[in-house]
Amino acid sequence: MVMESLSPFKTNYLDRNGQKYHYVNEGQGEPVVMVHGNPSWSFYYRNLVSSLSASHQCIVPDHIGCGLSDKPGDKDYDYTLKQRIDDLEALLEHLDVNANITLVVHDWGGMIGMGYAARYPERIKKLVILNTGAFHLPEAKPFPWALWICRNTLLGTALVRGFNAFSSIASYVGVKRQPMAKEIREAYVAPFNSWKNRISTLRFVQDIPLKPGDRNYELVSQITAALDNFKALPSMICWGSQDFVFDKHFLAQWKQELPNAKVHEFTDCGHYILEDASSEVVPLVTNFINEK
Repeated sequence: MVMESLSPFKTNYLDRNGQKYHYVNEGQGEPVVMVHGNPSWSFYYRNLVSSLSASHQCIVPDHIGCGLSDKPGDKDYDYTLKQRIDDLEALLEHLDVNANITLVVHDWGGMIGMGYAARYPERIKKLVILNTGAFHLPEAKPFPWALWICRNTLLGTALVRGFNAFSSIASYVGVKRQPMAKEIREAYVAPFNSWKNRISTLRFVQDIPLKPGDRNYELVSQITAALDNFKALPSMICWGSQDFVFDKHFLAQWKQELPNAKVHEFTDCGHYILEDASSEVVPLVTNFINEK
């Protein structure tokens, strides 16, 4: 089990069909909903929550299978994009959050968060984009071989679930300026401490749709089409240029989708931009969200 002391905030749980869905809910004011990806958890946003909670209601769920949420098997939970969006919607309905939402999204959180936004575009006030996507793999971007192995082979299953290869490696290669401190790296991998508890790490990768006919391919197409609703919305992009998945090809598409966004590229940073450039990105995002 994850030591709850790793998360500096009060623990809250919503029952989702018998599964405990953990979330952070700190501060008061207009809502800022922060959606994490794979293989991380709400811990990723801890510094941003600390910075914003004096002026905003900061809501950060742990997706089922991640962080302090339950980690059920396949018979008890449907590890799919649609279910993730449904979970986020249920949480925000539970908290009566339905207007003036700032969405902060990273990695798979982009698809999940923008999937929610596609359902309720009128509820979204601002967007903060951190090394993520909400569209199909850009044409110029090859699908990374490491993800292909994890997604399509038994070897990948053994590496991800047997040896925690995905989460452990990400804690090293996801930062570029300097290594994570030992205790921070251990916090990232702590929730994924057994074969059973690594199910979501693998299912996220297996859920990536690459071609028509793949599960969720049409849903991703619908989310992409809905991005037109947000072209004029106040938005900010903070991007670690040395991310081997969400690289220059994804950033180029975001610049097309959100042509008015304030863009901050960090050429010496990687995937975990809130770790690599925390001292710069947290104030940038805080000031952007606090702007009237």
